[in-house]
Amino acid sequence: MESLAKTPLTDWHRENGAKMAPFAGFDMPVQYKGIMIEHKHTRTQTGIFDISHMGEFALTGKGAMKALNKVVSHDLETLAPNKCRYGFLLNERGGIHDDLIIYCLAEDEYMLVVNGACREKDFNHIQSHLPDSLFLADISEQTAKIDVQGPQSLDVLNTLLGSQWNQLKYFCFANDDSQGFPMIVSRTGYTGELGYELYLPSEAALGIWEKLIKDERVQPIGLGARDTLRLEIGYPLYGQDLDENHTPHEAGAGFFLKKESDYIGKSGLTQKNEALIALSIDGRRTARHNDPVFLPSGEKTGIITSGSFAPSLGHCIALAYVKAEDAQQDEFIIKTSRTELNAKKSSLPFYTQGTARIKID
Repeated sequence: MESLAKTPLTDWHRENGAKMAPFAGFDMPVQYKGIMIEHKHTRTQTGIFDISHMGEFALTGKGAMKALNKVVSHDLETLAPNKCRYGFLLNERGGIHDDLIIYCLAEDEYMLVVNGACREKDFNHIQSHLPDSLFLADISEQTAKIDVQGPQSLDVLNTLLGSQWNQLKYFCFANDDSQGFPMIVSRTGYTGELGYELYLPSEAALGIWEKLIKDERVQPIGLGARDTLRLEIGYPLYGQDLDENHTPHEAGAGFFLKKESDYIGKSGLTQKNEALIALSIDGRRTARHNDPVFLPSGEKTGIITSGSFAPSLGHCIALAYVKAEDAQQDEFIIKTSRTELNAKKSSLPFYTQGTARIKID
C-alpha cells in the first residue's frame, strides 16, 4: 500500500473524527459532520480548510520577473507587490500543465502556489526554463496553508489576528507577524465566498488551527464540501476539468490570457476541438467523472469531467467536455452506470450569491 504523506494537521483530523482518504499523495480529511452540513456552514458562516497538500515555490534573483514571464501565462509586468494572479503553466502545445497562483512578494521575488499532485513536475518544468542565475526553491514542506472561507471570515480573521483586515482587496495579500511568526494573509479562495488563505510555517499550523476552531462561527471542512463549493461556482479542478490535452480556451478560461508577450505554449492556444460546458440536471441523481455525454440524436459528443449534487441549488450540476461544434446545443443526455440523465446547458457560475468579491468598507 502506498505510503501517504501527512500535513501538519493530519493527526488532528484523525483525532477529531474526520473521514480520511488519499488525495494528491496525502492523507486528507474528506468530511467531519457531513458534506451537506459543511457546505452550508461555509456558505452561511465560516469554514476552515487544511490545504497544506498544495505546493509552494519561492523564486528570487535579479531578472526573475522577465524570466518567469516567459514560462507562465500570467502577465507579471503588471503584477505589483502584494498582489497575486491566477493563470497557467502550459506545455508546448498549449495544453494545461497546471493552473497556479503567483504572488509578487517584492521586485523580482515571487511565490508560486501549485497543485500538490503536480508539484514535482511543475518544479522541474519551471526550473528547466530559468537561467542558472535565479534561485528556485521548493518550500512546500515548511509551508502550511489554512483557508478561512465564508461570509463571516473577515470578522473571524480580525478576531484571530487582533487587527483590521478590511482594507485587503480581492487577490491582494499582506504580511502579518502578530502571532510571533511570519504569515501571508491572502484574500483569495476556492469556494466563491469571502475568504482568506493563510500561508504560515508548518510548525505553527496546529496552533492557528486550534485558535480558529475555538470561534463558535468556525467549523472544519473536508475535501468533499470543498469540491461541491467550488463546482457550484464553476471553478475547475486540475486533473478533471483541466489537463494537458486541453487548452485554457477549450476549458472556458481564455479570458485569463491577456498577456501580449510570448510565453511557452502560446502558439498552440488557437486550437479548439472541444469546449468545457456547464450542465444542469434536475433531481438528485448525479453524473460522475468520465460518464459519456450524448446529443439527443444519440451521437456521443463528450464526457463529464465533474459532477455533483449542488446543496445550495437543490439539484445536480456538472461540467463536461463536448465537441466544439456541439457546445451551443441546449440539451444533452448523460449515460451513467445505472440510468440516463437529461441535462440542459447552463451558465457559470451555477451559484450566483457568493460573497467572494464583495466590497468591504
